[in-house]
Amino acid sequence: MPLDQQELRFLEDKANQLRHLCVDTVAWAGAGHIGGSMSAMDIMVLLYYKYLHIDPQNPGWEDRDRFVLSKGHAGIGYAPILADKGFIQRELLTEYNHTGSSLGIHLDSLRVPGVDASTGSLGHGLSIALGMALGIRLLKKSCKVYCLLGDGECNEGQVWEAAMAISHFKPCNIITIVDRNGLMIDGATEEVMKLEPFKQKWEAFGFIVKEVDGHNFKQLAEAVEYSISENSVPVVIIADTIKGCGIDFIENDYRWHYGGLDSDKISEAHKSLTAYYEKRIKGE
Repeated sequence: MPLDQQELRFLEDKANQLRHLCVDTVAWAGAGHIGGSMSAMDIMVLLYYKYLHIDPQNPGWEDRDRFVLSKGHAGIGYAPILADKGFIQRELLTEYNHTGSSLGIHLDSLRVPGVDASTGSLGHGLSIALGMALGIRLLKKSCKVYCLLGDGECNEGQVWEAAMAISHFKPCNIITIVDRNGLMIDGATEEVMKLEPFKQKWEAFGFIVKEVDGHNFKQLAEAVEYSISENSVPVVIIADTIKGCGIDFIENDYRWHYGGLDSDKISEAHKSLTAYYEKRIKGE
């Protein structure tokens, strides 16, 4: 169902809250992959607070939906969501990536409740998600598998092998989303390893492509709803996003793929996020 105004405001408020918490987590950790976490935040918030059927009190619930964060380096944005949902204690965020902490820079599914797949070696997530989806189908369960990729990792051949297999086996329970922020660790995707024509590549592999504004909850929700309802052809959602979204001195700067924040930058980031949130609310 489309988002009503109450749901939309809730999601906006939650995304704002979690962006601020991500900044704090980067500060506690000393550094982190803040750029890609900010670009993916709205997507993850929509999934975790609207679509995923999960139980934080029973993270291993067999009938749960699965989420695979293929761009596993965005764990510093993912962990605050897991804490807010109750999978992990919020206090653990203050120890993010510290020696002995259960929260490494890439979240480990064997150590972090609620994480369905250990990722970080880019390119593997969609294959993992496909395996989950086929297993769920074999068990005749109604669970869904949501996989969030980064655009930079679509340089990896395994992504396209997985896409080819999805098109062949046609599991109708997998929802594929690409965080298309246009930047990767060394620069623009189109300069490091050209992806365009990106939409046509996915279409050539047998997918229906939905291109949306990855920071617009209504557009994202409509695309997810379409993906869930389509039972014969695989769908990929290409979510156009801004790396570092909401933090003006980080936005669209590949050098903030990974970085640290001193006390002045932390304050500046929070101030920028507040202004960004107020601008979004006025535009509802």
